[in-house]
Amino acid sequence: MNFTNSDILQIAMQQSAVDANCNEKDFMRSENVIVTSAANPNARRYLSLPLDCNLISYGNNIVASINEKYRAIISEYINRFPIEHCFETPNLHVLNDELQKEDLRICFMAEYFLPDLHRLKILDCPYTTKLLYPKDFSALYASGWNNALCETYRELNTLGVGAYDGDTLIGLAACSADCETMWQIGIDVLPAYRRQGIASALTSRLALEILERGKAPFYCAAWSNIKSVRNAIKSGFRPAWIEMTAKNASFVNKMNQKG
Repeated sequence: MNFTNSDILQIAMQQSAVDANCNEKDFMRSENVIVTSAANPNARRYLSLPLDCNLISYGNNIVASINEKYRAIISEYINRFPIEHCFETPNLHVLNDELQKEDLRICFMAEYFLPDLHRLKILDCPYTTKLLYPKDFSALYASGWNNALCETYRELNTLGVGAYDGDTLIGLAACSADCETMWQIGIDVLPAYRRQGIASALTSRLALEILERGKAPFYCAAWSNIKSVRNAIKSGFRPAWIEMTAKNASFVNKMNQKG
């Protein structure tokens, strides 16, 4: 399938609309939009819907997908500050302070990237690479490839590109079929092999393989993960949208205990 950048952006907005329970055109409005979060079988598989508060922006406005009981809090917040400030400190403390009164806290903050088809291309890898499939992943889940492979949703791990030093796997980009139209890329490279262009070579190759299969690749990184953001850009991806999600306090506390 031949995609354009506009096609891929539209696919992403269509999926975000499914996830948020809104219309894809809502992301292009100049005014902010608030909708009621709802479960949808076509949403990204890892989302636990409905959500109490999820703020999404493609840069034009904020679409807030929420539990209606928090409408007043969230409406006052997103219409008080500029879009970009709603996703950063010090302003987000205003929202978090109000949500904590309801036993909620800001939990996830992420930036999502889509391929720029004018820049996406095969990049040289200094090691042998080969395509990998679900049958090849079974022995890798306990081996530290947790960014490339999602153990919780093994059934979604669909395709990968591995880099090998002899018979040793030293880098892996893999994708999960998170929804019908979009596959998410994750990447791991063993510490001793980093800074050699392996991550970007594997990421770009996998993105092209995904496109050949008629799906839109996407990439997610925390804003503070500079290494991951650099890899996205070097691989031919560009920032597309951002999300900030609140979860109940017990969920956040449990995640903190994992560290």
